[in-house]
Amino acid sequence: MPRTRPPSPAEFRRQMVELVCAGRDPTDLAREFEPSAQAIRNWVAEADRQEGRREAKPSGAEAALSATEREELLRLRRENRQLKLERDILSRATAWFARETGVLPSGSSGS
Repeated sequence: MPRTRPPSPAEFRRQMVELVCAGRDPTDLAREFEPSAQAIRNWVAEADRQEGRREAKPSGAEAALSATEREELLRLRRENRQLKLERDILSRATAWFARETGVLPSGSSGS
């Protein structure tokens, strides 16, 4: 089973991020200190995302959206679904009334 370490303190992570931003290489820092180079790179990426310098890693189209954009997208999808449902109901009602009255609605294109 792989050996796990307790998470590094937030202040230590912040200092590592500052060192990388100042030009130090994560690999050199990993040799000098305990965390792996990948862990340091992950901390830098997370700090960049939190400060708005980098977008979230895209694991789909929605991953790179801000919280406000994600909420708007969900609202628009719900609204779109509702409008499609209403359009379908109106289309069926129009067809039913046309059959019952024997009158085709004006401007009908057959769709």
